[in-house]
Amino acid sequence: MVTADNTPSFTRDIQPLFRESDRESMEFAFDLWDYQDVRANAEDILERLSEGSMPCDGEWPEEQITQFRRWIEAGMPA
Repeated sequence: MVTADNTPSFTRDIQPLFRESDRESMEFAFDLWDYQDVRANAEDILERLSEGSMPCDGEWPEEQITQFRRWIEAGMPA
């Protein structure tokens, strides 16, 4: 779900994309459920999602990658 102007927010649209297993896999570097951590690493996360190396157990569908990209382009609203 996105807002009326189609702007995704972290809490509603981005954080739920990351499963508990994704969070556990990355906790050595940052917390995928923490807005500040994801914001600080957003470009690197997007690169890994786009190349398919994240998450570890299989690529995200293009729709989810696009939503993450839109969130970055919108200024990464909380």
